[in-house]
Amino acid sequence: MNNKELEETHWDVLIIGGGATGVGVAIDAASRGYKTLLVEQSDFGKGTSSKSTKLIHGGVRYLQQGNISLVLESLKERAILKKNAPHIVHDLNFVVPTYDWWESPFYGIGLKLYDLLAGKEGFGKSEFLSKEETISYLPTIEQKGLQGGILYHDGQFDDTRLLMSMLLTAENQGATLLNYTELISLTKKNAKISGGIIKDVQTKSTFEIKAKVVVNATGVFADAVRKKDLSGVNNRMTGSRGTHIVLDKSFLKGETAIMIPHTKDGRVLFAVPWHDKLLIGTTDVEVQEYNLDPVSTEEEISFLLNHTAKYLTKDPTRKDIKSIFSGLRPLVKNDASESSSEISREHQIEISENGLVSILGGKWTTYRKMAKDVVNKASTFAGLPRVKSETHKLQLNGFHENSKIFKALSIYGSDALKINKISAENPELKEKLHKEYSIIKAQIVFAVRNEKAKTIEDFLARRTRLLFLDAKTSLDVAPVVAEIMAKELGENEVWIQAQLISYQKVASTYLP
Repeated sequence: MNNKELEETHWDVLIIGGGATGVGVAIDAASRGYKTLLVEQSDFGKGTSSKSTKLIHGGVRYLQQGNISLVLESLKERAILKKNAPHIVHDLNFVVPTYDWWESPFYGIGLKLYDLLAGKEGFGKSEFLSKEETISYLPTIEQKGLQGGILYHDGQFDDTRLLMSMLLTAENQGATLLNYTELISLTKKNAKISGGIIKDVQTKSTFEIKAKVVVNATGVFADAVRKKDLSGVNNRMTGSRGTHIVLDKSFLKGETAIMIPHTKDGRVLFAVPWHDKLLIGTTDVEVQEYNLDPVSTEEEISFLLNHTAKYLTKDPTRKDIKSIFSGLRPLVKNDASESSSEISREHQIEISENGLVSILGGKWTTYRKMAKDVVNKASTFAGLPRVKSETHKLQLNGFHENSKIFKALSIYGSDALKINKISAENPELKEKLHKEYSIIKAQIVFAVRNEKAKTIEDFLARRTRLLFLDAKTSLDVAPVVAEIMAKELGENEVWIQAQLISYQKVASTYLP
């Protein structure tokens, strides 16, 4: 769709923000038949949505806090996601290792309650493990003082691969989604919001969008959009930074994750097998300023290394880290003086006096329910035809019940066939980008043609996850990625060099 068509179209819903929440809103709105446009200032999932702990879960921490309603909602959404995106969301065994006599009964009771809340939608029943059984699940667990453990089941996913599936699902439903497109200002008619002025970040062209309702789905940046509506409005958002480190899989052999239920800062800590690496996270540090690429502190990295060392036979050091990344959690302020680790992840919806609909807070697992709730309110406010949400039974793009048949491309689901077709037409694209990773060159072409990848970072960080898995190797392969992308995009050597400089800057923050 060109700029003229964007301007001439009378949109029902304009969504600001291309993370999990915004793209979820686009799916819900478009699937109800509403004319839907989404704009994202950077790339889809550039912020919080690419930097999660890669878990689709009810939230054991929220159970500890007594927030049963959020746990119930999350467990329900976990089951829906596994049903609608089985190529991306799968079960994962977790073990809570116990070193004191009271830990097994204490944590075991909590996890039995977790099973009870999940009901028939549970992924499996928790069980008490002996010391020997715990070691069989976790061969590299620290055995000194080990009493046993508790096994329980939860969900795992690849966050931005799910987001890409959602992006294509929204388009399949008729939505238009634009990355690198920024909201400059909101437009008003008779004091009510009537749309917005948006700018193509790459071409610098601006144009006016007319919409019956505007949805602010920008996560930690929600207040900035709210101030474009009413400059004097009080801030509703606060945020915390969660840092993760990635280690070689040898530190935790097997396919079982560790859950440490209580660290000195009151958080739950996970050690999770992910894409043949080990993901450790997360910290919880309150932040006052928000940016798209938050940088971890030495204190956070040391915290993760030290806590991990307590539970593994081999102690990881700074030189063992393959990648470091941090994400910002969008939290809604409350009046109580609680720490950020205690603030609920439940979402809130606000409609301003001028009609801006803001979705605040929430978590990855519940994106579909959040989207349903906000479209219900936005459509009612805008006087759109009443249509019931059916996203609970909408299979996401790539849906495949046995995607393992596609081997290294299994996470693409049925879209693996399209990638195989690209490589069949050009055998050179069957080549791996790097001998230690299964990513092939055809995935670059697919990402440009089908998933709106426009930069090296888009591909290496979010269409594949190499930046998150191995920052140094991602830098090594960046020139090859740039050449293939340039050919697909019709760009020249100047573009390639500018991209390599830009990627070096971003990737340097992921390097250990």
